[in-house]
Amino acid sequence: MSIRVGERIPRASLTRLGDGVETVTTDTLFRGRHTLLFAVPGAFTPTCSEKHLPGYVAHMPDFRKLGIAVACMAVNDAYVMAAWGASQQVPDDLLMLADGNAELTRALGLELDGSGYGMGLRCRRFALYAEDGVIRVLNVEAPGEFRVSNAETMLEAIGTP
Repeated sequence: MSIRVGERIPRASLTRLGDGVETVTTDTLFRGRHTLLFAVPGAFTPTCSEKHLPGYVAHMPDFRKLGIAVACMAVNDAYVMAAWGASQQVPDDLLMLADGNAELTRALGLELDGSGYGMGLRCRRFALYAEDGVIRVLNVEAPGEFRVSNAETMLEAIGTP
């Protein structure tokens, strides 16, 4: 069963590339902050690279104005996420996080079986907005769709915190 609005983000560890591979816990990412986390099935994949991530890059000024931290997550490794971020000219304050073992993905109940496409276990495409670790908005895409987890839809859903 997947997580719902009103529930607290589960404890999990993600990684990112900084001075080597760094661990980022969900406590660090969400506690005491307004945070938007969006997830993609895979870095460098068509919809993710042509629409999903670029939309958030374009709207980072809007999220900054609202005081919202933004992070992108995929079931990839930290090196892939860093390379993808560099190729997409992602600003430093949009965190590119790897859920390499799908720890957070599983804890959220948002797994996607991509075996039929040679991708193995992945994360469903979604976006969530949390205040101090409690989910206030959760938009999960139907398989193969990109309608409700984009930056514009999330900005509209969040309004002004």
